[in-house]
Amino acid sequence: MTKDRTQELAQRVQRIKPSPTLAISAKAEELQAEGKPIINLSVGEPDFDTPEYIKEAAIKAIKAGHTKYTAVDGIKALKQAVIDKFAKENNLHYQLNQILISSGAKHSIYNLLCALINPGDEVIVPAPFWVSYPDMVKLTDGVPVIVKTDFSKSFKMTPAQLEAAITDKTRVVIINSPSNPTGIAYTKEELKALGEVILKHPDIIVCSDDIYEHNQWNHTPFANIVNACPALQDRTIVVNGVSKTYAMTGWRIGYAAGPATIIGAMKKAQSQSTSNAASIAQHAALAALQGDQSCIREMTKAYKERHDYLYGELQKIPGIKCLPSDGTFYCFPSVEGLFNAENGITNDMEFAEFLLTKAEIAIVPGSAFGAPGHIRICYTTSMQNLVEAVKRLRKVLGLG
Repeated sequence: MTKDRTQELAQRVQRIKPSPTLAISAKAEELQAEGKPIINLSVGEPDFDTPEYIKEAAIKAIKAGHTKYTAVDGIKALKQAVIDKFAKENNLHYQLNQILISSGAKHSIYNLLCALINPGDEVIVPAPFWVSYPDMVKLTDGVPVIVKTDFSKSFKMTPAQLEAAITDKTRVVIINSPSNPTGIAYTKEELKALGEVILKHPDIIVCSDDIYEHNQWNHTPFANIVNACPALQDRTIVVNGVSKTYAMTGWRIGYAAGPATIIGAMKKAQSQSTSNAASIAQHAALAALQGDQSCIREMTKAYKERHDYLYGELQKIPGIKCLPSDGTFYCFPSVEGLFNAENGITNDMEFAEFLLTKAEIAIVPGSAFGAPGHIRICYTTSMQNLVEAVKRLRKVLGLG
């Protein structure tokens, strides 16, 4: 009898798991819809509204009929605005054929992996990592090589660790600074040291995920690995987008810059998957890059104020260890000191469930980011909510 394969799934899909951050956020929203006073500190999304001038640009684009297909790699005006942004803010210089506009920075990274990874190729991913990196590598038939960092090293990969992780199968190294989930940023000197290791291995490409570039307050001005090690420019794809910077997560516009050959291959992959990013959102992103940038300072100032409050309060709680963030809108404390078999909390997953059910606070367990024993707290909410969350946390831990 022939085996029925109608429900059989591809191995690449079976290798991966759904995004735990989106799952937890959905659970929190479901409980909120039921009337539960959940404070959702799980979703990495600005709580600010998209600035009015950007929304007006989108409306104007609709009325002007910019609702058709665009070139796969994006409208020329937006690509030029990205080039101008890199030149002005990062002292990096590109041509039009070195820029690709995609449906979010995540899409840019996936395009890169599609363009570069053959079965068995290795991608170095420092942990804690953004949850999607390893699974995107697996989806493209690559092998994620996780380099574990820890609290004592401020969650930063050292040059020695990087060198030890490199093999003849290494194809890509992903660097995310400032980092999701830790909020920690590499200094320019630290990036230079990592770059010097990579320079010794000419087959390796760097993916520099700079999505939190503008949400940084320590180690400023911002620098990525190309700024620190200019010799790597021809081997680095710089990924960024408008989502975090301009509170435009739902608009789905990211961009990548790098060697024309790789960008061209990424464009080819995109042409057979999504084609162009949404035309209307592209015009909104153009307005964002060319318009008033004061909204960035205002949002980052608010994130810094929330960070300072939350970090200060977490420091006061016995059993919690926390490093100050250099940017983003995340804290990543260790909660191992709160584990207790008697109360049924023996790991970060159980602690997250405990907070959700007993304190009605939604956070993401560190295991999702490759760092068991920690939790990620997003302070993309009002200061009032943060004060209430701290109050609930202290109460549920028996601290009054």
